[in-house]
Amino acid sequence: MSAEVLSTQSFSPQHFYFSILNPPKETVMSGKKKIYVNILMILGLCLLPPAAAAAAKFKVLVVMSYDDAFPWVIETKEGLESVLAGTCEMKYFYMDTKNRPETANQKGKEAFHLYESFEPQGVIASDDDARSEFVVPYLKDKVKTPVMFCGVNAEAAKYGYPASNVSGIPERCHVAESIAFARQILPSVKTFGYMMKDSTTGTAALEQIKSETASYSATFVGAKMPRTLNETKAMTLELKAQCDMLFTPTMQGIAGDSNESLSDKEVMPVMAEIFAKPIIGGSGYNIKYGMLCGVIKTGQEQGRTAGKMLLKAMEGAAVSQMPITRNQQGKRIVNVTMMKKLGIRPNPVVLEGSELVRTE
Repeated sequence: MSAEVLSTQSFSPQHFYFSILNPPKETVMSGKKKIYVNILMILGLCLLPPAAAAAAKFKVLVVMSYDDAFPWVIETKEGLESVLAGTCEMKYFYMDTKNRPETANQKGKEAFHLYESFEPQGVIASDDDARSEFVVPYLKDKVKTPVMFCGVNAEAAKYGYPASNVSGIPERCHVAESIAFARQILPSVKTFGYMMKDSTTGTAALEQIKSETASYSATFVGAKMPRTLNETKAMTLELKAQCDMLFTPTMQGIAGDSNESLSDKEVMPVMAEIFAKPIIGGSGYNIKYGMLCGVIKTGQEQGRTAGKMLLKAMEGAAVSQMPITRNQQGKRIVNVTMMKKLGIRPNPVVLEGSELVRTE
C-alpha cells in the first residue's frame, strides 16, 4: 500500500470509526494489511478531542447548609461552577437546615462521612450551619484539605478563622446602603426594625446590625425573631407600632399552621399586608414578594470568590496566608408594585440605575 494511504491529511475521528466498522475487504484478508488498521487506531486515539479523555484536575466537595431549591443556594452554585466546573469534579451535599433545623448536627456527621469516602482535594462550606456543624468539628485544623467558606453571617473570629486550612468570604447584608436607598425613595422614614426567622443565620445578621447601628441613617428600634407564621403575624403588628420600616433578609423556613416549612413567597406577602409600610431586604430573589427595595448581595459573588480562593489553595497557595475577604458588590432593586401600593412617588433621579421589578 502506498504511503498516501497513511496520510493524516483530512483525517478525522469520524473517519477513524468508519474505518474500524467498515474495513476494506483486502485489509481483512491480508495479514500485512492488518497493520493498516492498527495504525489507524493509533492515529484515531491521538486525534480524539482532548476533552474526551481529560480527567478532572481536582475533586471538590461542596456542603450547602440549605436545600437545593433555595434561591440563595442556586445563586451560590452558579458562582462556584463559573470558576470550578471546568477543572473540578464537584459533589454536592445539602444539609437542608432551613426546613429541618433539628437535623443540623446529624447532617454535619453525614457530610463528614461523605468527605471521608469522596476524598476531595478541596471543600466549600456554604452558610453558617455547614461551618458550625461540619467544618469546625471535623475539618478545622484537623486535616490538610483546604476549606473555603462562603455565605456565612457570623463573625469569622467566633470560629477561630482564619485557620491553618480554612479561609473564605463572609456574607454581609448591605444594611446601611439599603436604609439610605429607602430614605432616598421615602425621606420620611426615621426608624426601622428587624425581623427574620429565629435561626443561627438570623442571630448572626442581627449581630451585624447591632454592631453597625451608629453608621445607619435611620434609628434601630428593635428586633423580632419568630419561628411560626402566627408568631410572624403578631410580631409584625408589634413592630408596625414601633417603626417606619422593616429590614428583613429572608423569612424562608417559617413554620406554617401544619408545621410545614414555608417559603419567602408565602410569608412575605402576609407580612407586607399587615405592616402596610416599607419592608426592605438584601437579596434579589425575595424583594419581588412584597418588599419595597434593597441594595442586594448575590450568591454568585459569594460562590465566585470562594471558588477562586479554593482553586489557588488546591494549586499550592497557603490557606493560612489567605486573608478573609468580604462581599463588595451591591445592586439596587425597587419593587414598583409596592411603591405604587404604598403611594410613594419618588424623584425619578433616585431610581436611575436601579433594577425595577413587580410583585409576583
